[in-house]
Amino acid sequence: MPSACDSLIEDIEDMVSFNDPTPHDRQSARKSVIPRSRKKKELLSNEELQADSLIPGTQKIWMKTWGCSHNNSDGEYMAGQLAASGYKMTDDPAEADLWLLNSCTVKNPAEDHFRNSIKKAQEQQKKVVVAGCVPQAQPRMDYLKGLSIIGVQQIDRVVEVVDEAVKGHSVRLLGQKKDGGRRLGGARLDLPKIRKNPLIEIISINTGCLNACTYCKTKHARGDLASYPVEELVERARQSFQEGVCEIWLTSEDTGAYGRDIGTDLPTLLWRLVQEIPEGAMLRLGMTNPPYILEHLEEMAKILNHPRVYAFLHVPVQSASDSVLMDMKREYCIDDFRKVVDFLKDKVPGVTIATDIICGFPGETEEDFQDTLELVKHYHFPSLFINQFYPRPGTPAAKMEQVPAHVKKQRTKKLSELFHSYNPYDHKVGERQFVLVTEESFDTQYYVSHNKFYEQVLVPKRADFKGKMIEVDIYEAGKHFMKGRPIEDSKPFTPSIAVPLQKGEVSGLMQEHMVNGVKGAASLPPDSALLVGSYSLGRELLKKLGIGIALAAVILAFLVEKLY
Repeated sequence: MPSACDSLIEDIEDMVSFNDPTPHDRQSARKSVIPRSRKKKELLSNEELQADSLIPGTQKIWMKTWGCSHNNSDGEYMAGQLAASGYKMTDDPAEADLWLLNSCTVKNPAEDHFRNSIKKAQEQQKKVVVAGCVPQAQPRMDYLKGLSIIGVQQIDRVVEVVDEAVKGHSVRLLGQKKDGGRRLGGARLDLPKIRKNPLIEIISINTGCLNACTYCKTKHARGDLASYPVEELVERARQSFQEGVCEIWLTSEDTGAYGRDIGTDLPTLLWRLVQEIPEGAMLRLGMTNPPYILEHLEEMAKILNHPRVYAFLHVPVQSASDSVLMDMKREYCIDDFRKVVDFLKDKVPGVTIATDIICGFPGETEEDFQDTLELVKHYHFPSLFINQFYPRPGTPAAKMEQVPAHVKKQRTKKLSELFHSYNPYDHKVGERQFVLVTEESFDTQYYVSHNKFYEQVLVPKRADFKGKMIEVDIYEAGKHFMKGRPIEDSKPFTPSIAVPLQKGEVSGLMQEHMVNGVKGAASLPPDSALLVGSYSLGRELLKKLGIGIALAAVILAFLVEKLY
């Protein structure tokens, strides 16, 4: 039985019979054809719009990011690449053609918001691309069916995925980046990006971690530890300062574990980075778990005392009960945590220690919870992230015997009441401090600055303060902030060595900025900048060429119809 693809024609000449008109006959017949004129109002405006709408790189994109600073850094990189490729990033989801949703898998509420946003986008007939830890960890979830996915290590290919999504195709890139079998930290650090705050650069120093905490879903997405080389991170910091950045945040799932996979460590990286920080600019270190900071306490104390490093460290304890920590597989005991905090408080006067606590972990007894309350009473942490336990699907903790919901809520409320019972900054009223101003308060009434200990100080909203180091007198203190009055005869100091980029401007492209008063190409070294610039230029040319070809085809079809 012949297949549907079998040809019934053995030779091309079989397509023409002796009864068919010859080419000469067809040419002669044209003389009797009277072409019909078409009214000018039918000048194919609809065809032009339709052709243009199918060309990737011309659409508006709205992006929403949930979660940690690492995820925010990924979002900045994705936005930068899309803008460099011709897409327009918009803050208005209603006017966007496509929604790029960058998810967080740490807590149930974050994933619920993510899922609801997908539903909302589909109801509004928006095209959707998803990214972040949720689809990386569980790409086969029902609500992700048919959607394009960008894996956490594939953010450098966001343009490809969005291009295909615009065309109506579904693409999923979830692979890991490797070099000679070794897993890499992720996409290149010199990619274009749009900083949410042009004054702050977020640098991911590694991805993944060495732990296997029983409650953690992020491990399923980010995997095992993979660090960026020291030189790449130093170069990224250098490029950022050349674009007017005055504050750098180092981030990862566990900064303390940095370098263990590539034969180096966190202090080595930090000492290299502080050499690049301009006077008045600051570096903030991200979260570190107790086990991996213990062996570096002496060096960490020296680094936190450095004038261009915030004396701030985020060390999650999660529970003050050793039995609960064991069930969590946290790989340290409460005495280890106390040793870290006590040592740093002794060697770094005024240091700020932030921590996290989970209330109602499976198996937590009332005695266990009381131990946690006592820990908070003892240290009076100025920054405390309180989390009611949520069992994440696929984690060992989700299979354990759960603490009743009402008990979890009661414990969360009790710990919150304890936290709000003390004011950590009252004793600082009357102090004179230097603060770095980097952003605007949520109520838009003040500028937000931070002192050496990364404590939040609200200052008057004066344009000449933004991005400056200023001197203030503390005259008021609240639970989470202080208020500072600028010193009259103190002149604001500018730490930036270049003019900062404008909000929404793409970092890493060929641009001219004032660097120490001299114009120069910002950000990337010449070869890298040329590569990014040509990449962007090539896509622009292709986009224009595609539109031109589409219009030419329409016009040609119009002319042929008139002639024939």
